[in-house]
Amino acid sequence: MVFCDADAALEAVDAALMTVRRWSSACLCLALWGHLVPASAAAAPLLPCPLNAGWQLGLQLELPRQNAAGQPIGGFSAAHWSPAEARLLLLSDLPSGSLARWSWPRADSAPSLLGQTPLRSSPAQRLPEAIDAEGLVALGRQWWVASEGRRRADRPAQLLRFSAPGGVLLEALPLPEDWQPAPGRGLASNGGPESLLLLPGRNPAEPPALLMAAEVPLLQDPPRLVRLLRWWWPAGADPARTAPSPSPQGALELPEGEGWGLTDLLATGPRQLLALLRRFEAPDRWQIRLALYPLPPTGSSGAAPPLAEWDLIAIGLKPDNWEALIPGPTLSDGKPSLLLASDDNLNPLQANRLALLSPRRSGCEGAGR
Repeated sequence: MVFCDADAALEAVDAALMTVRRWSSACLCLALWGHLVPASAAAAPLLPCPLNAGWQLGLQLELPRQNAAGQPIGGFSAAHWSPAEARLLLLSDLPSGSLARWSWPRADSAPSLLGQTPLRSSPAQRLPEAIDAEGLVALGRQWWVASEGRRRADRPAQLLRFSAPGGVLLEALPLPEDWQPAPGRGLASNGGPESLLLLPGRNPAEPPALLMAAEVPLLQDPPRLVRLLRWWWPAGADPARTAPSPSPQGALELPEGEGWGLTDLLATGPRQLLALLRRFEAPDRWQIRLALYPLPPTGSSGAAPPLAEWDLIAIGLKPDNWEALIPGPTLSDGKPSLLLASDDNLNPLQANRLALLSPRRSGCEGAGR
């Protein structure tokens, strides 16, 4: 989450103007969204081929800022799309945490908010009064959530496991010692973990793993290096009943310049990661990039530089606080797509947005290798 200050009077005017722009933008885009039927997972290969062909922006639209009861909604920091159900889950990082279920946009209707599930304590497991839910993995009938910390006992960074679809806390796992707050060490306040990714097992007998990433370097680490943490289950374990164990998974190298952070990760192959990178410069300048990285070996302490980078603002993406990255639907021309979502921080100068990207060229054998 990034907070931006603005003059209150200007905010009120901009809020009204943005409401008009939001719905007019949505109406213009709906006819185009209608052919994007989420009937199957994104086609492979996901990456442009060749990599320097880059990405093209398909569509952008804004979601409502209020639910049917007039309550504010937003802060969307992670997403999950179920092709079979044609439902989009958006995780909110507002203080209590919740999951919003949205219909898929159609030619004759804007995305509809179908319901909200608050994340809540159980009699056996208590949530802190405020969490900062930033990463989401849906695994079976459970939701795994990465909660960002504030270097305080009442706002720890944690890996949380909830029942789905009830949202009841089942387990809260602390991060390893290197990630814990200590003088000159650990995660920076509001510095992660920012993303959570499901990695499939390397063979049929191996359970999947969760890959967690910090947003910015740990305080004891060199500048520009963000650590990865693998949460793994032993062979034969049931992830729904067994707590995973954390292991180092190396680090990724951020772009040059202060202020870059990693907001989400997506696996594009057995050993490759696509990262959504964000940089904010006061008062209102955003930079958003995609970067392709090799997945560092398990247990490694080395850092992986990017294999390729793409400037998304340069292709027309609205400058905003983009935080979520997941595979999108297969397009009518057979190309795969990426779905991005932004976090409005409940700030009237920002918006809850969805956007689709697709490779300018794709389908080459060995793309991205």
